[in-house]
Amino acid sequence: MENVKSNENEINKNIKQEKSFASGLNFYKLFWIFYIGCFAGVVIETIWCIITNGYFESRTALILEPLNPVYGLGAVLISVCFVKMTGWKNIFIYIGSFVVGGVFEWFCSFFQELIFGTVSWSYGKDSLGIFERTSLIYCFFWGFLGVLWVRVIYPYMSKLIEKIPNKIGKVLTWILILIVSFDILFTSGAVLRQKHRREGKEPSNQIERFYDEKFNDDVLKKFYPHMTVVN
Repeated sequence: MENVKSNENEINKNIKQEKSFASGLNFYKLFWIFYIGCFAGVVIETIWCIITNGYFESRTALILEPLNPVYGLGAVLISVCFVKMTGWKNIFIYIGSFVVGGVFEWFCSFFQELIFGTVSWSYGKDSLGIFERTSLIYCFFWGFLGVLWVRVIYPYMSKLIEKIPNKIGKVLTWILILIVSFDILFTSGAVLRQKHRREGKEPSNQIERFYDEKFNDDVLKKFYPHMTVVN
């Protein structure tokens, strides 16, 4: 009888000690941070647009889902760089986020122009702009967001993610990875086809004809109202 109770206690102990599928900053945790950041960024910026401009305007980057990978990658980058620096003073986290966020925004703009020949933001007329791709104003925001993320948002979000049951969490993660990957490829195809239309290239296959019919320039303008062609 005592052996049975001992075995039960050992089993219960092992269950309690079982690590979450998303413990620490592993792959699963980083993906959930990315996914939540993609969605939360779109929601926050959409609300901000409504408050400041008085109208709704698309802030998504993907066509099939209300997600923007820029926000998700930014959240992952800040997490990887600073969430383990809990011993740092806030001013150092602020400065680090200021620099990392500004550089990240610059490279996002650069790669968009390099691949698609367009930009979605420009600070050319801003006196505080940095090479037109980022701005000191937004670097300040990156700094504040970094401190808020490290001290408040990440610890709370991390606990919520780790409460997801292990089996469900792993399966759901890979399902979302497949969906997001398909959306990124689908969206990239639509925007790349738009670039080819500007270059006067006729559709050469059924997929390109599909993009021309369903996602022409007028449709894409609704998704990306501020995207402009770089001459």
